[in-house]
Amino acid sequence: MAKPVLLTLLGLGLTLLKDHRPSYEARLKAFQEVEPVQPANCKLVKGIETGSEDLEILPNGLTFISTGLKYPGIKSFEPDKPGKILLMDLNEDDPTVLELRIIGSEFNLSLFNPHGISTFTDEDNTIYLLVVNHPNMKTTVELFKFQQEEKSLLHLKTIRHKLLPSVNDIVAVGPEHFYATNDHYFTDPYLKSWELYLGLAWSYVVYYSPNKVQVVADGFDFANGISISPDGKYVYIAELLSHKIHVYEKHANWTLTLLKSLVANTLVDNISVDPVTGDLWVGCHPDGMKIFHPSNSPPGSEIPSQQSNGLTCGHSRWLWGRVPTFPLWGCLTVRTQMRGTSPTCWSTCCSPDLMAELCSQS
Repeated sequence: MAKPVLLTLLGLGLTLLKDHRPSYEARLKAFQEVEPVQPANCKLVKGIETGSEDLEILPNGLTFISTGLKYPGIKSFEPDKPGKILLMDLNEDDPTVLELRIIGSEFNLSLFNPHGISTFTDEDNTIYLLVVNHPNMKTTVELFKFQQEEKSLLHLKTIRHKLLPSVNDIVAVGPEHFYATNDHYFTDPYLKSWELYLGLAWSYVVYYSPNKVQVVADGFDFANGISISPDGKYVYIAELLSHKIHVYEKHANWTLTLLKSLVANTLVDNISVDPVTGDLWVGCHPDGMKIFHPSNSPPGSEIPSQQSNGLTCGHSRWLWGRVPTFPLWGCLTVRTQMRGTSPTCWSTCCSPDLMAELCSQS
């Protein structure tokens, strides 16, 4: 009796695998043809050989960069070394990076595995850096105080919560208050892989405060980057495998209401918001197969130019961009202007073979 049941389950499993393969490849935009573009006026920033997952630019031009991410299913270039937070000054003609010292007796630097980052500046101009951390492939959010004169980060607190099991990115709205995206529902690597393959769309977004933690949006197929408008009224969420940027209205009680969803026709990752214009800069992956199934042809060498669902995309002038969202995979940026009800966007990129670049106006 056991053997027929086992064979039946095996047959159903193989059928399920076969039936979902086309859907899986479509969600990854597998083998998508893209047009190579020669970048203009870009400079290699040395010292980020292991790539960068996220960066945060302060109004004064100082920039925090997270580097050294180890993530299940994705190649790590220094798997035996802890991650770092680097500092760069965009006001310099030829910016370089330096590693910020992390101090604090209770912080285990050997397990530091930084992912998404966000900053919050208090009324007294104290700068807090919040870092998604994956020690031993678990998830915490680390709270640091930036000490500019000492070029160091003072560790203040480690945040853990059952509603923060698989955090990808965060946007700070207070020293200990933030929105966070969970890119998976499950924490077990095996179940995560099935969740990804089957497209279960069970990932979600959480609002965290010391007094209250709540799910504020759900039903995402890999919730990824998150950011907020300069006036604090809108929250932007990138849904990687549905190729969408969702625009939510933020309410006084920190709940969110969906206003619109923008289809980008590419895998959308980290989001940066221009503090003056409110423009969105979104790091994207034109061929997701090369993220989760890397080869000798990294997706950083590819740039899509496309039109999709009212978003008119072409090549833009060079502006300050964002570093690659995964190690060595270039910097594809889709710029979406959230002005009125007719958003437009431009796609652009940085050099295909570098870890971080400065893209200045041409």
